[in-house]
Amino acid sequence: MSLPRRLLVAAALAGVSLLLGTAVAVSLFLNSTRTVVLVGHDTVVRPTLARDAVVETGPLLPDFRFRDVAPVGVTLTLGKTEVGSIEELVERYALIAGDPTAPIDKVRDVVVDMAVSAALRGLAVGLVPVAFYLLLGQHRRGELFRGVGTREGVVALGLLLVLPVLVWQPWHSDEETQEEQGSWQTLAELAGPDVVLPAEVRGIEVRTGPVTTQSKRLVLSAIDTYDKSKAFYTAAADGAAGLVAQGLRVPADDETVAVLVSDRHDNIGMDRVARAIGDAAGATVVLDAGDDTSTGQPWEAFSLDSLQGAFADWERFGVAGNHDHGPFVSGYLADQGWTMLDGEVVDAPWGGTLLGVDDPRSSGLGSWRDESGLSFTEVGDRLADAACAAAADGERVSTVLVHDANLGREVLARGCVDLVLGGHTHVQAGPTAVTGEDGSTGYSWTNGTTGGAAYAIALGSKPRRDADVTLVTYAEGRPTGLQWVRLRTDGSWLVGDWSPVEPG
Repeated sequence: MSLPRRLLVAAALAGVSLLLGTAVAVSLFLNSTRTVVLVGHDTVVRPTLARDAVVETGPLLPDFRFRDVAPVGVTLTLGKTEVGSIEELVERYALIAGDPTAPIDKVRDVVVDMAVSAALRGLAVGLVPVAFYLLLGQHRRGELFRGVGTREGVVALGLLLVLPVLVWQPWHSDEETQEEQGSWQTLAELAGPDVVLPAEVRGIEVRTGPVTTQSKRLVLSAIDTYDKSKAFYTAAADGAAGLVAQGLRVPADDETVAVLVSDRHDNIGMDRVARAIGDAAGATVVLDAGDDTSTGQPWEAFSLDSLQGAFADWERFGVAGNHDHGPFVSGYLADQGWTMLDGEVVDAPWGGTLLGVDDPRSSGLGSWRDESGLSFTEVGDRLADAACAAAADGERVSTVLVHDANLGREVLARGCVDLVLGGHTHVQAGPTAVTGEDGSTGYSWTNGTTGGAAYAIALGSKPRRDADVTLVTYAEGRPTGLQWVRLRTDGSWLVGDWSPVEPG
């Protein structure tokens, strides 16, 4: 075969491969779905060629459409969730919409992953003609091409052309649905001229129809909640930047600051506020003392997504609280890159070491790694054993992170730790100096509720009670001081004095 002919054949193969691969990739992408947990729902994500994002909420609430959001559109079909009432569900939507960064990033990542998967499969299919051409060899290819002119060849070629049509079956059409009978109108049109809407929501479209006409009251209520939530937490996050003027301590060059959060209980609005406090204080580490959720169920993944989004570029450590029932919370955060402490001493970003374990009440049984059936006291004893063993090896633990600081009583009593950090009570306490049996001094500190939670409930347009964050300063691998920052329910700030700690 001459060189020009070889080049022509290679170009033809490359064209067929590219065309086939692209067609398969696009078809797979547009017909693929992925189920994720989004805004508290099992949600089916389906990409579309439209540039719009459509949220299908189900039979009781109207669907929503966001126009021109990206080069590739997406349809989100909300499925099962846990909720007490429709009103509670709508309020949850509104509060999540007040800070939608985490769910938007999650959908974007899912769609990109679907596109990459479809492209790889399309590439594999596109290479089939090339592989087939090479495997046949020149002699058999000649026989095959000569056979196309025969009666059998014509029949075979016709079947190959008809096969895609048989698979496609364009003569089938779906029946007209109730959904198709509805029409889209903007929220501004739905609300009417007498209702003042936030500028950013006026262009969002709602699918209206006989089933959803009575949902107008719920929609307007959700917008009101959204507006109040976004305004409160945006103002709080903006205000945190000025806390240095109110006494927030700025670390020295040789110091590391960690932000301690606890008892968020699904209040995603406080996540960007906690991050803003940390940024103002020069923090680079987050310590999560647990109770990020109210039940520990997968539908509360929206809370964990928000926490991850707020601190994704920091060093992240955590434990599960008693309300984070079961393995979901710890496993989910671990998959997001968090170091979830499990009873083993780990290196800390400030140069010292860190130890922690999930609250033994979180599973209903108590656990120490793979061993079950341990009581709260027994887990505290095991924690002390681990810390004292590290100290005996010359690696004194600088911090024990637990959900309930009482879990660290034994390790403090034995004098094997510098600082125990916890939450749980929703009331700030400490720093309390404890002299160990060997004469050394350690400290205990309990953070209030970062979510501003009353009992296990914190989701709302503002904190239900004062919301606390603690800043922990480290130098030369050991804690040197604590400072609490409190956002009050009226939006004002209180900044505590920086309290030095001198373990030893």
